Amino acid sequence: MKAGSPHLHSAIYAGQVMHHRLRPKRHRFAYRVSSFLFDLDELETLAERNRWFSLNRFNLFSFCFRDVGAGLDQHPREYLQSLLSGQGINTPLQRASLLCYPRILGYAFNPLAVYFCYDSNDAIFAIVYEVSNTFGERHSYLIPLAEPRTGSRPIHQHSDKQFYVSPFMSMEQRYHFRVNPPGQQITLAIRQFENEQPMLTAMFQGEHRPFTDRQLLKTFFALPLMTLKVTAAIHWEALKLFIKGVRLHARTPAGKFGLSVQDN
Repeated sequence: MKAGSPHLHSAIYAGQVMHHRLRPKRHRFAYRVSSFLFDLDELETLAERNRWFSLNRFNLFSFCFRDVGAGLDQHPREYLQSLLSGQGINTPLQRASLLCYPRILGYAFNPLAVYFCYDSNDAIFAIVYEVSNTFGERHSYLIPLAEPRTGSRPIHQHSDKQFYVSPFMSMEQRYHFRVNPPGQQITLAIRQFENEQPMLTAMFQGEHRPFTDRQLLKTFFALPLMTLKVTAAIHWEALKLFIKGVRLHARTPAGKFGLSVQDN
């Protein structure tokens, strides 16, 4: 099997991330990014077939097990399977994909990583939204679908906020997720509400690119040091919010890793 063949589910999605805050001060920004979709059963194949991608070791692009999940040297498919079964979700996990940023020259930070869980009919039966903050903490929102979903029709889910992310957002909020599953395009939108009033919309939209060495090099030269810029952008936008006088909210430490399960 050759990397980038139509039989691979793994891909690169080139696009843009946008945040639009509505209250108490308006604030909007957009950046070009490329997110990687890793089929968790294809990680070893991707590393074998691509010169510029490695698994659990340094390269131009790499993926390390400890960057996601519980932060351990555990295969993410095993982690995801234990997460599902631990919550009584017994649908057989036929395959799973993870949308996230890779390491670039050894560095990665993922404000949000998303796992898509597929059943034997290649239908999505659960999604895990894995949120990380800049304090080294991580929290997963596990949301099963009421009915497994195939195709690219939008998936709508919701959850109360359970995890401190930004000092400029209170904890008394609710997330509304809208996901167009991976295909030729992908869309991931999150709307935050406070007291039933919209506070912020965050969105990633990307176009499918094959997971090949050629595309890896194009991605790198188009967005060099992208993962480092993601972290820098978080602090830069926070500074601008501070200058605008947006109220700060005290942080409540959440522990290293957390989990919320939401019936949908």
